[in-house]
Amino acid sequence: MPSSTAPPSTSTPGGGPPEEDRKIRIARYVALFVMPFVIVSMMFATYVSTMHSPHPREMPVAVVGTGSGAQAIVDALNTAPGNAMDARLVESKDDAVELLKDREIAGALAIPTERSAPATIYTTMAAGASQATTAQQLLAPVAIGQNWTTAIEDVAPLPDGDMAGIAVLFAAMGMMLAGYVPLSLLLMACPHLLSLRRFLPIVAGWSAATSTIIWLILGPIVGAVDGHYLTFLGVGMLATGAVALTQLLLTKLMGPLAVVLGMLLWVVFGMPSSNLALSVDMMPGFFNFLHGVLPLPAAGEALRSILYFDGRGAGGHLLVLAAWAVAALLLSWLKERTSGLAIPGAPQVDHPDTPLPAFSGGPLRSKRFRYLAVPAFPLAILVMVVGLMGFSMHKPAVHDLPVAVVGATPEQAQQMAAGLESKLGDMLDVKVLASADEGIDRILDQDIVATYVLPTAQGAEATLYTSSGAGVSQQSAAKAMFQGISAQQQIPLAMTDVAPLSDTDTMGSNSLYVGMSWIMSGFLMLAVLRGGAPELKRLRQFLPLLGGWAIGMAVWLWLLFDVIIGAVNGHAWEMIGFGAVTIFAVSLVTGVFTRTIGLPAIVPVMVVMMLAGVPASGGGLSIYMVPEFFRSLQGILPLPAAVDTARSLVYFNSQGVGRNLLVIGVWAVIGLALHLLVDQWQKRRDARARTTVPGGLPPAPDLDDDVISIDDIGELEVAAAR
Repeated sequence: MPSSTAPPSTSTPGGGPPEEDRKIRIARYVALFVMPFVIVSMMFATYVSTMHSPHPREMPVAVVGTGSGAQAIVDALNTAPGNAMDARLVESKDDAVELLKDREIAGALAIPTERSAPATIYTTMAAGASQATTAQQLLAPVAIGQNWTTAIEDVAPLPDGDMAGIAVLFAAMGMMLAGYVPLSLLLMACPHLLSLRRFLPIVAGWSAATSTIIWLILGPIVGAVDGHYLTFLGVGMLATGAVALTQLLLTKLMGPLAVVLGMLLWVVFGMPSSNLALSVDMMPGFFNFLHGVLPLPAAGEALRSILYFDGRGAGGHLLVLAAWAVAALLLSWLKERTSGLAIPGAPQVDHPDTPLPAFSGGPLRSKRFRYLAVPAFPLAILVMVVGLMGFSMHKPAVHDLPVAVVGATPEQAQQMAAGLESKLGDMLDVKVLASADEGIDRILDQDIVATYVLPTAQGAEATLYTSSGAGVSQQSAAKAMFQGISAQQQIPLAMTDVAPLSDTDTMGSNSLYVGMSWIMSGFLMLAVLRGGAPELKRLRQFLPLLGGWAIGMAVWLWLLFDVIIGAVNGHAWEMIGFGAVTIFAVSLVTGVFTRTIGLPAIVPVMVVMMLAGVPASGGGLSIYMVPEFFRSLQGILPLPAAVDTARSLVYFNSQGVGRNLLVIGVWAVIGLALHLLVDQWQKRRDARARTTVPGGLPPAPDLDDDVISIDDIGELEVAAAR
């Protein structure tokens, strides 16, 4: 006789799957929102807090010389306010060069031995362009203070194919992606492969294949690397294997949540501590410590050592990678010995041939299909990240930089413009303007990058107007060109920044990170909903969730960037409003593809919304320094519109925000229209499915009544098992 205290049945009429308890559903939805919130927050909180206003912190430098005068310079550098430098005295140029090649110092100042000789500043661009530039900026004022002329010598220059020094950065990043991304897919689609016995040969082959692909992209295809295949293979196998084994251990301990901790370790903390984008001597001390222990810095520095410094210092970085691999291997073995092969959150299946979804929220698939789909997804991400970023940034070259010339007379200005075009060719797009005020207005409208005002009298100085707020890289290019021109003509040059960067945005990177945070919030939310709430199948179900998410994240990101970090000041309502519209539009467009294709749609969405948008935005490298293809995307893609809005609100009195809002609005309208078409397609598909129900059962209720169709029972059972 059944007990009177037995819980009431929650089965649906007709023997369907049990209905999910309302409280459980609410808790599941809350968890779905927490995941993208945590990922976006930890990524951009780290990047903005470390990179919005970096400054040197005890950067190691050397002074070449002897005697009390040289020692006095060393003492002055070490006692200067801000503790920017950690200076030492060396006796000879050769000693300084050895220290530079060993990367024990960032730069060296050689005191002239004769009164007429220049002081020489030695740097190593191959050790990091930002580090070499910063060291030069720190040491040059010393020479100027002593009334010395200066000469710059690069003792380890970058190759012509990698003038920006980004090859090792994107190679190491690709190795991190290859190591940690596949594990979350294996957990859901092929959990039987996560035993050490099966995983070790897989990770060996996978790391060899992905390292080869990274080398093929950066070497023969992009041209950033010349040769060194075995270097990429060896470092890549060790780095990818170390990350994959550690991610396996985290997965055995944490299940699906391991991806969050993995992203934090391998990417979020790895990037600012890597010394590959910005000098680690400009980061807070915590990241200087992480530079010596995390895999991303170790992989990048090992590649840098072998490619540019004849292997000097590579051993220590390879040892770090080996330590991660060995420790993860031993701990994973111990975990299997003590608690078996069970993994939290993994599907409970008895046989590898049991059909499972290849991607979260997707239909059940055969083992063969899953074996193809699981590597294809991370491989596509790796190829796009390394390929697009490497292609767009490995060899920045100025082309069609819009500048203006103003002369005392129109004839003088026309003559100067013709001379510039004949000497610099396609590098400049020169206009002639009537006045300096018109040139300044055009800079503030972001129509031109610089205005060069010729002197009005013999012996007077020329003036160059630029704007660092519009982009540091394009301002630097304009300054370098016109400084050279003025020096050739022996004309003094005064420079004026008409829209300077703020003290909380010294690199001009804030607008890029703000825009990226909006875009990522949009597409990441839909990826999570597709995997964790596949029952959401109608636009009317999505709209309130996406609207609330967009507004909530826009408010939170403004609080994070402005109130908490203090990087973006003011313009709260404009930032929140544009951010909410951008997040909503991107999520609408992403939802069209996740509803029709599933989770794999995230790859093309990420390419269009993020990867192609970065070089097209001018937020990092000027749009006039990337391949022409990306300039054609500047007025089309959401990320350039978001970056330009964040920049214009702060520096250019909201110039162009209306145009950018129109771009975002068009994307939102397209996404909404496509959703309506998908709704009609799904209704017809569901109607056909109801007519084929076996056994003469009556048709299932319409999905608009929030009832799951028979086609979704398998998916719901898998979700319940998770």
